[in-house]
Amino acid sequence: MSELLVIRHGQASFGHDDYDVLSDLGHQQAEAVGALLREMAWVPDRLVTGTLKRQRDTLTSMGFAGGGEEHAGFNEYDFGDLLQARFRGDVPDLVKGDRRTHFRTLRETVFEWQDASFDGASETYAEFAARVEAARAFACDTDAKRVLVVSSGGVIGQMTAVALGADRRHMMELNLQIKNTAMTRFVFNGARCSLNEFNATPHFMTPEGAKLLSYS
Repeated sequence: MSELLVIRHGQASFGHDDYDVLSDLGHQQAEAVGALLREMAWVPDRLVTGTLKRQRDTLTSMGFAGGGEEHAGFNEYDFGDLLQARFRGDVPDLVKGDRRTHFRTLRETVFEWQDASFDGASETYAEFAARVEAARAFACDTDAKRVLVVSSGGVIGQMTAVALGADRRHMMELNLQIKNTAMTRFVFNGARCSLNEFNATPHFMTPEGAKLLSYS
């Protein structure tokens, strides 16, 4: 069996004009998980990210300069676009600026997106699910024994829900639990892919490491 280790990117820049930029904390989180993998002698044979800057920069800060392959299927769903579509271009200021309100509203919005309860989004949920599966298949179509992927919370939630045979609602429930630079591990052999570990952060399990913990 081979391993597919999927790591969520480090903390990005919530509330800023450009979310797709790692914060200083995000870079520290990436350095910590990279150091842990080296300490464990877990050396990847293949590196893959989505095309988002926060994903690529996480891989670099982990210590894998030069990057790896890219597959857009590992990109996050466009949550800003979903909110714009749901609220028809008039997203309330509280949703945009208050973290708690934002994520509660996002959860509700993703459920409505899954049910196709509004239109105007650039991507349907069915299209999202299909591209995530295509990205997983791409990452697992290899002779490599250890594949390292840097992706995003929604993608990891979707992959995990599918591996568990859970209903689509679980995608978002899992998504909201995933910590920045958490590790989710699958084992695969050909078309078979099973969940082995979810949302693990041993690099935060010290007094100093605990200071690096974030969810968004």
